[in-house]
Amino acid sequence: MTVTYAPIITSLLDNDLYKFTMLQAMLHQFPQTHGVYRFRCRNNKYTAYPLADIKESLEHQLDSLCELRFLEDELEYLRGLRFIRSDFVDYLELFKLKRRFITVSTDGKGRLCIDIEGPMIQAMFFEVFVLAIVNELYFNALSDPSVIEEGQRRLDAKVALLHQYAEEQAKYSHDTPPFIVADFGTRRRFSKVWQAHVVETLHKAEPNIVSGTSNVYLAKKLGMTPIGTMAHEFMQAFQALDVRLRDSQKAALEAWVHEYRGDLGIALTDVVGMDAFLRDFDLYFAKLFDGLRHDSGDPYIWGDKAIAHYKKLKIDPKTKILTFSDGLNLENAWELHQYFKGQIKTSFGIGTNLTNDMGITPINIVLKLVECNGQPVAKLSDSPGKTMINNDTYLAYLRQVFEVDEPE
Repeated sequence: MTVTYAPIITSLLDNDLYKFTMLQAMLHQFPQTHGVYRFRCRNNKYTAYPLADIKESLEHQLDSLCELRFLEDELEYLRGLRFIRSDFVDYLELFKLKRRFITVSTDGKGRLCIDIEGPMIQAMFFEVFVLAIVNELYFNALSDPSVIEEGQRRLDAKVALLHQYAEEQAKYSHDTPPFIVADFGTRRRFSKVWQAHVVETLHKAEPNIVSGTSNVYLAKKLGMTPIGTMAHEFMQAFQALDVRLRDSQKAALEAWVHEYRGDLGIALTDVVGMDAFLRDFDLYFAKLFDGLRHDSGDPYIWGDKAIAHYKKLKIDPKTKILTFSDGLNLENAWELHQYFKGQIKTSFGIGTNLTNDMGITPINIVLKLVECNGQPVAKLSDSPGKTMINNDTYLAYLRQVFEVDEPE
């Protein structure tokens, strides 16, 4: 396979916002924390060619990535975000990813192996870059003019759909929550250029619907709202920090509140499953956080549980927001909006279906935290296939502590 030398990542802002927000919290509160991340392709059997074939190109891309620094205008942009502290930007001014913390290998089955190990204030910042690079290298070999033409045809159909939804939304009463969509597709994009084209096209078509993106570089470039709070790794890390395992979710939420003082108030619910989350999400947290994010399991059941929980706590659900971000497209996001719009505010983060809808089967790749401070950590997703850990004993213990049943 041809080795790709031209750098894919050319700016350290080309990353999801929640990497910055989590990095800031870890730097301020747990700077000594050590993490281990492992790569997995969930649909490895269905790739067009073995991912091991891109190893050499990936090595060169990582070399280039680890030479990057933040530019002055990028630092000034970050200073302008009210939840980013000035001392954190000072840290980023000196920041450079260290190549020694990431290694690439292959196994005998043609699978790509990527391991990241080091201080989490370094290690956690690799993930989105690495996944975006792997995606672009993989699809570069499959791309031709017909693929781009098909991608454009599908993008045009999305624009037409957005116009249709905007017309429907114009009929809403003034107190009906709007349909809001954000791009969450950096890690799964067909290419950097294609993501920029898609996001700019959709934002220009219906800026009141597609108003945000998780990609900080694109938010800066296009004048959009950068979107994101926390990911699973932040809450998982507390399974190995200095708290009882049973209290790890509450400790993570408390640390987030301490860091952001009312900003970035969307809590992620599926680190140990929605039911276990709601047992910890008491009146205190329900009042402090603006809403919840769905990332696994049936979204309708999940949303109904969230609404019932708010009502049980005597909180009006219409004052809260549910953010959905699990395998969405515009059509099922709109259907969810229609179902919940009279009950609670909603927003939607769409990834692959926006930035990699080209007529080619996407690769389902992840890079997950599996150890922290020498101890195993895991998430008990509401979708069993998303659980990723190599330690069955710890997984069983985690289920027992949080009273989560084995999946059938």
